[in-house]
Amino acid sequence: MGLLTQLLTLPVAPVRGTVWVLDHVLLTAEREYYDPAPVREELAALEQQLLDGIIGPDEFDRREDELLDLLEWREAQQRRLRTDS
Repeated sequence: MGLLTQLLTLPVAPVRGTVWVLDHVLLTAEREYYDPAPVREELAALEQQLLDGIIGPDEFDRREDELLDLLEWREAQQRRLRTDS
């Protein structure tokens, strides 16, 4: 039955291949988009700006809260992607 099914569905093989490629491209894009590493780097840069006196403590606290929220969200999305794939 497997050989017969493959022969009968041969005309749609390019479509299946395209769908497979698109699924993998989407998965890779999601992994890169939800990667928490850039947010961690931005947090480190923000702390350096505070230490250098470029920004004040209030601005640091506000931006740090935003980045920590984003980091938490991205890490949750990464966990979701790992369990889905």
